[in-house]
Amino acid sequence: MKCFKQFRALAPVQYAQSAIIFIAIGLASTATMGQSIVVASTTSTEQSGLFAHLLPEFKKASGIDVKVVALGTGQAIDMGRRGDADVLFVHDQVAEEKVVAEGFAVKRLEVMYNDFVLIGPKADPAKTQGKDIVEALKKVAGTNSAFVSRGDKSGTHAAELRFWKVAGLDDKTGSGYKSCGCGMGPALNMASATSAYVLADRGTWLNFKNRGDLAVLVEGDKRLFNQYGVMLVNPARHPQTKAVEGQKFVDWVTSPAGQNVIASYKIGGEQLFFPNAAK
Repeated sequence: MKCFKQFRALAPVQYAQSAIIFIAIGLASTATMGQSIVVASTTSTEQSGLFAHLLPEFKKASGIDVKVVALGTGQAIDMGRRGDADVLFVHDQVAEEKVVAEGFAVKRLEVMYNDFVLIGPKADPAKTQGKDIVEALKKVAGTNSAFVSRGDKSGTHAAELRFWKVAGLDDKTGSGYKSCGCGMGPALNMASATSAYVLADRGTWLNFKNRGDLAVLVEGDKRLFNQYGVMLVNPARHPQTKAVEGQKFVDWVTSPAGQNVIASYKIGGEQLFFPNAAK
């Protein structure tokens, strides 16, 4: 209150100049606060450590802060439908194309890829080891081996369901099948604690520390290809979308600069994601 009285006590010219300064400061503060976006993304981009590597570089290039909400892909896309996010960064192409067709997101752009792997106990009681994911799941079901499913409508869960369907076992997954309704990290923890099989994205697996007796058992099947896409939430559907800032993120992550940052992320010398926006 004292400061306000001193401010009003200034001479008219000083008062006007001070008012302009205060207004300018207020506008600058508002602009700074506006330089942030919400990205709804799959848990794998967060739990693999990619975003911790990627986002500081985007902030340097743009001055924009990014708040990541890491969910299963289905839940992340639902955030976009509700207008609770500015950008979607997910990995279920069928669901991505559907949300664009419905008008809730703008054009889908491919960003990067890696692959899924079947993780399981090193002893491999179901004898799954090899390159064929469908044959491996048949063996898991046939032996009623413990299997942890994400069960969360994520991109990984969607891929797993596709593989069970191709195997003709979408309703006969065996008595050892358990759905956790959880993210990739918790699912891996459950598999580690119970010596179970689990489908995982390679990026999260490489960053996972609590491996216990688990190992990669099935890899190399072309059906395990895992593509990621990025989309701006449609501002025509949700006017509150920070379209300018969100588009800057989409443009940067698909640009040579952003793609190089993605390619540079490695754990133990192994690259986790492979950029392909310019394919």
